[in-house]
Amino acid sequence: MTTELDQPRPHPAKAIGYMIVSFPWRLLQFVLIVVLMAVGISTVVIWVGIPILIATTSLTRWFGDVERRWVRSALAAPLPGIERSPTEGLSMLRRWQVRLTDPTTWRDMAYLLLAFPIACAEFALGLASIVLVPMAIWVVPWIAWAHGRLAMWLLGPNKTARLEVKAERLQASRARGVDAAEAERRRIERDLHDGAQQRLVAVAMSLGRAKAKFERDPEAVRALLDEAHVDAKLAVSELRDLARGIYPAVLGDRGLDAALSAQAAKSPIPVDVSVDVEPRPPAAVESTAYFIVGECLTNIAKYAEASEARVKLWRTDDTVVVEVTDNGKGGAEIRPGGGLAGLADRAATIDGVITVVSPVGGPTVIRADLPCTW
Repeated sequence: MTTELDQPRPHPAKAIGYMIVSFPWRLLQFVLIVVLMAVGISTVVIWVGIPILIATTSLTRWFGDVERRWVRSALAAPLPGIERSPTEGLSMLRRWQVRLTDPTTWRDMAYLLLAFPIACAEFALGLASIVLVPMAIWVVPWIAWAHGRLAMWLLGPNKTARLEVKAERLQASRARGVDAAEAERRRIERDLHDGAQQRLVAVAMSLGRAKAKFERDPEAVRALLDEAHVDAKLAVSELRDLARGIYPAVLGDRGLDAALSAQAAKSPIPVDVSVDVEPRPPAAVESTAYFIVGECLTNIAKYAEASEARVKLWRTDDTVVVEVTDNGKGGAEIRPGGGLAGLADRAATIDGVITVVSPVGGPTVIRADLPCTW
């Protein structure tokens, strides 16, 4: 999931196509809306204008819905859905009245009227960028990005609705975070019970038997002490591994670059690591990023049939972005109870989101957007 604060730039080819193709469509929209509005308003006194204005309102809302879908697909803008005022079961005039008082109707119209003069400039820019390659690569995506921002401002939900959606998302992410923390607690408890605890019990029993034989069988005592020593070292090793699973020492001491490089060195396939997250993010963000990368590399080695992978981390304002890419067979998706769902739950503990793009045949890109402030 991509947030409004981290809207990606669209692909240059898509942006150019959007700018060229949208011009005749914008012209049609503008002419229809302006002509119908003018005719409807001028004839409303003789009642002929009322059905014309009703049709204009319906057409405007339909155009707005088409624009939302088009902006999402062509400009990669994370434009959320909107909720319109309900009109089911109402008469035609009452339905029109509700639509006229619905802010989304007027925001649709404002966007459609603004989009035409913008489309004129974008059409010329799109044609010029076909010849001027540097403009196509660097300028056009930024213009399309700005257009997407305008669409999100006018075609997206209003501020109150956006805050309600954010509150619902935060509530859901907190619930998933609690579940993930509880699952982690049970894992640690199970590992302690099945591993180090059993070792320490064995140490205690060996020492107890050695104490009982201390006076009468020194050789048996020596063997029991050797056995207790071995179990104690194994217990220490298991506790160290458990502590490393909670928060690796190298991560705390040297940061993400060193910790992820150490992870990549253990991978059975070549992994290219690039980290640029200065200033250093909070410990919770670092540990979440570390375990997301670790789980992704493990899954790549087990299931992806990849020959190489790439790990890239960078920071944008108050967000750390983690991107893991492999050239494997693809087909990965977030399934309930699966490993990627577990990563999404872990990211949700700090209000982060996981995005998976993995077409059949690859490549697979797993991206995590982890906020540094809550």
